[in-house]
Amino acid sequence: MPSDLRIAMLAPIAWRTPPRHYGPWELVTSLLTEALVERGVDVTLFATRDSITSARLEAVVPAPYSEDPSVDAKVWEYRHLSHLFAQADRFDIIHNQADFPAHAFAPLTATPMVTTIHGFSSDRILPMYVPYQDHVHYVAISDADRHPALRYAATIHHGIRMDEFPFDADGGEDLLYFGRIHPDKGAAEAVQAARTAGRHLQIYGIVQDADYHQRCVLPAVEGGGVSYHGSVGGKERWRALGKARALLHLINFDEPFGLSVVEAMACGTPVIAIRRGSMPELIQHGVNGFLVDNVAEAVDAVARVDTLDRKMVRRSVEEKFSVARMADEYLALYRDILKRGKRRNG
Repeated sequence: MPSDLRIAMLAPIAWRTPPRHYGPWELVTSLLTEALVERGVDVTLFATRDSITSARLEAVVPAPYSEDPSVDAKVWEYRHLSHLFAQADRFDIIHNQADFPAHAFAPLTATPMVTTIHGFSSDRILPMYVPYQDHVHYVAISDADRHPALRYAATIHHGIRMDEFPFDADGGEDLLYFGRIHPDKGAAEAVQAARTAGRHLQIYGIVQDADYHQRCVLPAVEGGGVSYHGSVGGKERWRALGKARALLHLINFDEPFGLSVVEAMACGTPVIAIRRGSMPELIQHGVNGFLVDNVAEAVDAVARVDTLDRKMVRRSVEEKFSVARMADEYLALYRDILKRGKRRNG
């Protein structure tokens, strides 16, 4: 059924929308955009020129700056923003998925703006959030990631397309690490847990900290018991997520959400995660995985993985983390914002 809404969807420009391999913000932006178009919403996606979408694509950025070193991130980010805000009055809602720089333009337009905060990194960015609260409607991606200094319009968990993650009833014997190679994500802890549990560890992800990769991952690969595959997308992605005994997510920071956690569970793979950040919102302890406080508890959890029903693991994602649910919640938010605006102006 066609919608009367006109949405400007502002994507980040680090990666293509959707990303080829890595790019969680761009992935969520694409998933939401396509789901809204399926619902008959008039969406214009502002993204890099190589982006792929069924929405109307508006693009001035020649290529993603993380893939093309000739693209200066700061220069093209502001060109990207200017391109959208020059035509802001064409839209009912501007949905910003590209962090705080867009807030500088918010007081210059009457078009309401929604910002999905893909992780509140530090109090240092508050000056680009607090002064704009009367102009921008903030969405948290988990209750755990809400900052006490901000007013939020909603918490909306990310959603995924279940059909893109086939259920694997058997899994495999190996353990899995899936995420960027960085101390925050706990690659070293995953290696330690897998070794102690006597299980081979498959590692997938981009290298974000080269020194950490050199110190903590490569020696384990060379010593045996660990395989490193780099970043993967498409079929390789869901095969990796499904062919595992369990995903080890032994993080050292307050994870705002964790797409790979939900994706693994969609394939039937249980998740063993440190009890930090959003993990208690994603993982039902003893149902779709285990929440632990340290490596020793993670090793114990590996031994209990067989007590979990992989069908129930997948069902937990179907019930809470579908892209349809995400799109419906954003649509309801857009309409509520516009309704409140009409009441104020009426």
